[in-house]
Amino acid sequence: MRNTSRLIAAALVMSSALGVARPAMAQGDSVIRYVPQGDLRVLDPIWTTGTVTQVFGSMIYDTLFARDAKLDVQPQMVETWSASQDGLTFRFTLRSGLAFHDGSPVTSKDVIPSLERWGKRDIIGQRLFQSVAKLEAVDDRTFTLALKEPYGLVISSLGRIGGLIPAVMKERLARTDASQQVPEHIGSGPFTYDPKEWVPGSKIVLRKNAKYVSRPEPSSWSAGSKTVHVDRVEWIYIPDPSTATNALIAGEVDMLETPTHDMVPVLKRNPAVTLQRGDPLGNVGTLRPNHLHPPFNNVKARQALGYLLEQEDYLRASVSSDPNDWKVCWSLFVCGSPNDTAVGSEPYTAGTRAERDAKAKQLLAEAGYKGEPIVILQATDFPIFSAASLVLADSLKRIGANPDVQPTDWNSVLTRRAVKKVPAEGGWNIFFTSGAGVSGGDPFTNPASTACDKAWFGWPCDAEIERLRDAWTRETDAAKQRMLLEEVHRKLYEHGTWFTYGQWFTQTAFRSTLTGVQNSSVRYFWNVKKN
Repeated sequence: MRNTSRLIAAALVMSSALGVARPAMAQGDSVIRYVPQGDLRVLDPIWTTGTVTQVFGSMIYDTLFARDAKLDVQPQMVETWSASQDGLTFRFTLRSGLAFHDGSPVTSKDVIPSLERWGKRDIIGQRLFQSVAKLEAVDDRTFTLALKEPYGLVISSLGRIGGLIPAVMKERLARTDASQQVPEHIGSGPFTYDPKEWVPGSKIVLRKNAKYVSRPEPSSWSAGSKTVHVDRVEWIYIPDPSTATNALIAGEVDMLETPTHDMVPVLKRNPAVTLQRGDPLGNVGTLRPNHLHPPFNNVKARQALGYLLEQEDYLRASVSSDPNDWKVCWSLFVCGSPNDTAVGSEPYTAGTRAERDAKAKQLLAEAGYKGEPIVILQATDFPIFSAASLVLADSLKRIGANPDVQPTDWNSVLTRRAVKKVPAEGGWNIFFTSGAGVSGGDPFTNPASTACDKAWFGWPCDAEIERLRDAWTRETDAAKQRMLLEEVHRKLYEHGTWFTYGQWFTQTAFRSTLTGVQNSSVRYFWNVKKN
């Protein structure tokens, strides 16, 4: 079994290279063969936000709460919950019949250390536990969470999606130091994992958990019913996009998580393949300036970037010429999310392009810019980021600025963006990145921090924005919380903290023999049938 996937991958590469027609492999209706977007290297779901790890974690583990397709939080492992009148004490009761894959029951003593471990690594978990006074088991199925101060995101935090999921693990595993990965993966989710069948860099096998007790509600993203209709899901990692596409067309695999845009036309022409837009919130581009060094240590220079930001130019150049693949979006908290707002972006979209260029040139001059090189880190192995870097360079040249595009690979960008030296000594002025829309839809889970040295790369510093962000997390009144959110958004644009260069959408491709595939942010395999 270990050698099978290597042979499959090798055969696919060889036949693709030779242009030879390949017979479809025989496969039973009880198996889904899936090509993920990347190789699964980290299995602990509180260790990385990487999509492949989060897909794995959602299959193996269960969570107290879950998100439906509207991003509303729904109970999952929890049967009932309540909050005290002052909002400082929460009481939770688990559903009966919950069991780990080894047959042991899930109890409050498993939940508490699982949440505590998650709370040491996830950004939302860390913020939640700043306000937690005590987590305490009442009995095997009931536990309480006591706050030391008001916090308006308790249930939202426990229903985390798009970051590190608060996976419930067995007590002995949950007590693993948060600085180390858990040595075993025994969850209570709808699939089980057999490490003996894992071939790193090639294949992983997940089997149906026949003893899983599903919820009765209709399935919607990670909420509701998680009924598994197949015996196993085999992940087969095929790094070459053309090879993976050919394998799908030939019926050798059943699903390709993220076909590249240039492969989509080929797949569209095949009647045996279904294309479905993946995450409806897509991916959101981030243009990140360095606030430490000239010219972008001056707010006027940062605002100049906003006036230069013609999003359609970026999206056409870096994503696709087809506007169905992308969307102009000025919401820093993600268009289409519950926190979607464009408040504060109005100055950057008003007037003509020529008028915005003139304003950008004026602001750069007022910031004291005199033609010094503006170092842009260009990740040449990420086509979207690479093209975006070139679009910005052209825009800066258009107003007489001096862009210095420095080509490098993405891993080098990851290293260099942490360097605080001046650009001439190995630092930088601007880099491009992106994030899943589902993980950046509020003032706390995206790069909105302006906590100076503690902020994300670029190190923006603004005490008023930090005060507003903190107030947003504490506010329990929905209307007041919304007002705070919009004020944070307005301040972020005034401050030029960072800019989005648009929103784009990937597609999932699968054989038409599969039904029940959700267009979700994470690939879910429950309720999927293979005809």
